[in-house]
Order: sequence, then structure tokens, then C-alpha cells
Amino acid sequence: MLFSSLEFIFAFLPLVLLGYWALGAWGSLNAQKVWLVVASLFFYAWWRPEYLGVLVGSVLVNFAVGFAIARRQWLRPKQWLILGIAANLLLLGYFKYAVFFSGNISALTGVGFTLEQVILPLAISFYTFQQIAYLVDVYRGKVGQVNFLDYCLFVTFFPQLIAGPIVHHSEMMPQFKARPTLNERYQNACKGLFIFSIGLFKKLAIADTFAQWANAGFASGEPLSFVDAWGTSLSYTLQLYYDFSGYTDMAIGAALLFGIKLPLNFLSPYKALSIRDFWRRWHITLSRWLRDYIYIPLGGNRALSGRVSLNLMVTFLLGGLWHGAAWGFVLWGALHGLALVVCHLWQRLGVNLWRWAAWLLTFMFVNATWVLFRAESLADAVRVYRGMLGLNGLPLGPWLGLDMAASAPAATTSVMSSVAIISVALVLVATLRLPNSVELADYNGPQSTKGRFAPSVGNALWAALAFSVSVLLLMASVGSDFLYFNF
Repeated sequence: MLFSSLEFIFAFLPLVLLGYWALGAWGSLNAQKVWLVVASLFFYAWWRPEYLGVLVGSVLVNFAVGFAIARRQWLRPKQWLILGIAANLLLLGYFKYAVFFSGNISALTGVGFTLEQVILPLAISFYTFQQIAYLVDVYRGKVGQVNFLDYCLFVTFFPQLIAGPIVHHSEMMPQFKARPTLNERYQNACKGLFIFSIGLFKKLAIADTFAQWANAGFASGEPLSFVDAWGTSLSYTLQLYYDFSGYTDMAIGAALLFGIKLPLNFLSPYKALSIRDFWRRWHITLSRWLRDYIYIPLGGNRALSGRVSLNLMVTFLLGGLWHGAAWGFVLWGALHGLALVVCHLWQRLGVNLWRWAAWLLTFMFVNATWVLFRAESLADAVRVYRGMLGLNGLPLGPWLGLDMAASAPAATTSVMSSVAIISVALVLVATLRLPNSVELADYNGPQSTKGRFAPSVGNALWAALAFSVSVLLLMASVGSDFLYFNF
């Protein structure tokens, strides 16, 4: 079930919300939790019921391991931790990486050993990472004994189950015990609907529009002109941001309706002035996870300079591989790791750039590496890069309304219209100049207080307009999955 679907917006979410607050009115906190767990499992099973067993099995195993670590039973806590992490990685490895590694081993050795492709269970990367973090936090003493119902809710809470944000037990579960006043519920509901409506608009009106042009460029299979290649890469850059940040906005908004504040996941990443700044703004909870559970355990920045560089490279190679079982993701991770190494060296040398130059260099790097993220193969990425470098010529006729035969070599394919080019330019400027959704809503995650946002006629009208346009677009189309469902 998609957040951007009629059944979720007009059936599932209202019914779950009504049931939750009705049970709360009777004073039954455990009944509220059971209701949310059942609803969340139904939400997950809507996609493919047969993979519900994978999720439930993962929850059972990790709860048992966490229980054993906390109670120090049978084995030492560190041994339980190693077993728990190994079990999680084996599960993730089988579904996500077995075919990739078997194919590469077969190609290197010449042995005809391949596995049949299996369908990747939805959200397995997210709930696996979340549960690994839980086990480590229990081992470190950051989380005490947890009852089974609370643990099930922590993992399965439907707003963040499918594509994050990746949450910690300590920042989530205390919120379910809180008893908000009627005014606090009203404030949360207004803010939640506001953020949800913006996220819905991001997905349906912006991301899905740019998806058409990005898909056309990457799927053409033909050489792209300079304009078409840049239009294709920038369309995907904008599609990915508005698709994923739109999902996060909807997750935050839906959770707020239940009085739960999820952590921030995006903070205008395309305004970043360095690659280090970018990773403080993009997929913030993944960056936090990579830092806390890979980079720092490796030694972080406490080691010698060469070791810091190695730690960064290892962290981002694993981060790239987490996104997908393909060499494009590995190379994408390696390039971002290398960029962070260079950024670290620049800071040590005291190198400073003008703000506009720092932004341009960062954005161009991010845009160029997203090509690896989207391309179906390295050869496909090279095809787009050739166009971006102008190696296929600079035919401008198709999007200027000129005769294509007179302006473009026959070898190139035109995929970008003048409308597409203008849209890319306008939305990019708006992305850089306008406040983002969480700034508009004055939202700062679990640490949020009332802030400056308040229910008003103006905010209600903006939310209603975004929601109405989105629903009309949804009714006129078949909809599309969120991009991060693939990761």
C-alpha cells in the first residue's frame, strides 16, 4: 500500500487513526499498541502477504537476541551480538546480494554457478539496519529490557516501516507512553496534515513529472546530445530528491497524527556547500547509522589521517552496497567516500572556496554521481556521461522548436522538450531559494517544541491546495512506487 494511494489516504489512515484514538479514550495504552502493530502488519502484507513471514521472523529472532544480550544468558553479550548481526546480514545477503555475488564469482572463475533471482522483500534493508542498531544499543547499555509488544511496534510502526527514517528505540518508544493534551493533539494533527500534504504534492506533482523525462533519457539506449544528457541527469536528480523527501514528509506527517515525532531525514541537501555538508542534509538517519555503527567503530576521525581516509572509504563502500547489488552502487559509494577524503584534506590544508564555487562544485558532483545510481548498467551510465561532456554534439534544435534534421546529428536521440528544460530550471531555482517543508512547518524531529508554526487559514489553504491538486493527479494516473522501495 502506497502513501500516495487513494486506499491509504481515504480508508486505511483514517480508520487506523480513529481506532487508535478511540482506544486511547478508554485509557488502554497496550490496546493502542496492539492496534498499531496489527494495522502495520496489514499495511506491510498489502504488498506481498508471503513476505510478511520474513518480517515477523526477523522481529522474533532479533527480539530474542536482544533479550539474551540484556539478560546475559547462556553466552556472553558480545557473542550474542555477533550472532545477531550475522543473522541479520545473512538474511539481507540472501535476498539482496546472493544473485549479485554468485554471478560475479561465476564470471571470474568460469564456474557456471548462478542463483535464480528472488523478489526483494519490501523494506528489508531498512528494518534490518534498524534492528542491528537496536542490538548494538542494547549491548552498549543504551536500551534496557524491552517487552515484546513495544519491540514489535518499534520495528513495524507503518509510517517509517517501508523506507525510514531509520529510528532508534530510545527516541521512539517513550513517545508512545506520553499522554498529549487535547490542544497538543490538535497542534500535531494540523502540522501533520500540513507536512503530509506537501509530501504528497512533492511525489505526485513534481517527482512523478520529472520521472517521465529521466526515464526517457535513461531508457532510450541511444547517444544523447549535450542538452538531453544534462536534462536527463538533472531530471533524475530532482526526481530522486522530491520522491524520497516527499515520502519522508508523508511519513512524518502520518506519524504526527498519532502524536509521534520521527527524526528529520532531509534538510535542503542541494543547498550544501561541501560533500560533508551534503551528507549532513541528505538521508540524515542513514548518515547517522553509518557514522555510529560503522565509521566510529572503525576508529572514526580519532586515528591517523591515512586511517581516517580508509574509514571513510570503507563506510561509503558499504553504504553504496546497502543501496543495491550492482557495481554502479559500489562505484557511487566509492566516489562519495573519495570526495569526503578530499574534503577532509582540504579542511586540514585550510582551502576555502567562494560560496558559489563551493555550491557549484558540490552540486555538480552529486548530480554526476546520481547517474551511476540510476543507470541500469555502467555502459548506460557512460552513455549519459558522454552526452554530458558534449561528445555527441550540441544539437539545440529540438527544444528550441527548430528543424531537428537541420540541427542534430542523426546519431543522437532527443528526449527533452523545451517544457522539460524550463521545468528543470524553475524547480531547481525553487529548490535552492525556497524554504523546505520542515522549515515551513517549523519541525525539528523528536526534539520539536511548538515552534512558530500555528494552525491558520493561510496554512490550511496551502495544505488544501497541495492536497487537492495531488488527489486530482492521483485520480488521473495509475500512480507509481517510491524510488527507495527498490533499496
